[in-house]
Amino acid sequence: MVKKEMTRKFLEDAFTGESKAHMKYTIYAEDAEAQGKKNLARLWRAIAYAEFVHARNHFKALGYLGSVGDNLEDSAAGEHFEIEEMYPVYKNASEFQEEKEAVRSAHYALEAEKIHEEIYKEAKKHLETNEDLEDKKVYVCKICGYTTFDEIPEKCPVCGATSSQFEEF
Repeated sequence: MVKKEMTRKFLEDAFTGESKAHMKYTIYAEDAEAQGKKNLARLWRAIAYAEFVHARNHFKALGYLGSVGDNLEDSAAGEHFEIEEMYPVYKNASEFQEEKEAVRSAHYALEAEKIHEEIYKEAKKHLETNEDLEDKKVYVCKICGYTTFDEIPEKCPVCGATSSQFEEF
């Protein structure tokens, strides 16, 4: 684990940059594929994966990877922060500035994060008895991020998207 303060700061900045590049390139790939540019999409996905590898290496060097239990607690705490502090403030600012797309985006994220926090808490209970989660299909709404198990709702309870807008994991 990196200990020197300046090196840690540089590596944290690098982790942030690589993480952002990974997401950006993944989104570019999705858009290119939707426009029929399959090979360009494949290129972006490949380089997005390389950026993920860089981010993962930085993450590990920074000592951020803990036990599975620690990682679940960290995940639940992150979702809790987004629910209680981050997204309510972002949504309020967006409403104040009359930025409708930002309001919608923050609302969708906030509602999905509430579910994610509960999922992590439930997963932690399983882990405490040394069990893995049940083998269930996981479905995520492509529009808002709403997450559910085994069955897709006819309409997403957060954004109203149809069942065809759910991705299976």
